[in-house]
Amino acid sequence: MGSKNKLKRFNENKTFHNVVEPTRDEVLSNALGYKGKWKEKFFKNENPIVLELGCGKGEYTVGLAKKYTNKNFIGIDIKGARFWRGAKTAIEDGMNNVGFIRTQIELVDHIFDKNEVDEIWITFPDPQIKYKRTKHRMTNHDFLQRYKKILKSDGLMHLKTDSEFMHGYTLGLLHGEGHEVVYANHNVYHQEGSPEVVTTIQTFYEKQYLEKNKPITYIQFKIT
Repeated sequence: MGSKNKLKRFNENKTFHNVVEPTRDEVLSNALGYKGKWKEKFFKNENPIVLELGCGKGEYTVGLAKKYTNKNFIGIDIKGARFWRGAKTAIEDGMNNVGFIRTQIELVDHIFDKNEVDEIWITFPDPQIKYKRTKHRMTNHDFLQRYKKILKSDGLMHLKTDSEFMHGYTLGLLHGEGHEVVYANHNVYHQEGSPEVVTTIQTFYEKQYLEKNKPITYIQFKIT
């Protein structure tokens, strides 16, 4: 994507009512005033909140929001030029249950309050395979503890990935730390019993993976 195109998207994001782009200081100081009040101030309803972390173009966020109109969905990514597409689509389609936040994932427990979130989706994250990159894996111990702070006690986590490494790493960590694995599947499109929500929504890159016969894995779990 050219720099002019990126700049155009960044500027357009500023005009979108469904996009929030706080500075790091605004997040840490809660200057926006949304923490603990996303339902009341942003969505203006009392519906459950579902996050997609590292949402990319926002395809899954928007897809879920279309499927579950009785829930509120927020996509989070540091790259605003990417989720511009999802934000624009939501506005064009008149969707009031979709929002996007441009920020770093590690700040998520400063953006949302305790028990404020019902579910979290992580879709096709960078597996950070090298050992020295372990701290950046979005399902490592530290990240799970951040998610636990904002999730309801029975809140669900979802990991959908094309990385067998990420799938195995996460399963091992969950079992090792005693978290509850509700459902796990090494190949959701070739094994019976896969949840419909996992197979009916596909991202642009996911479709490319499937064309190459790359297995798509999924884990649903609770952080105990």
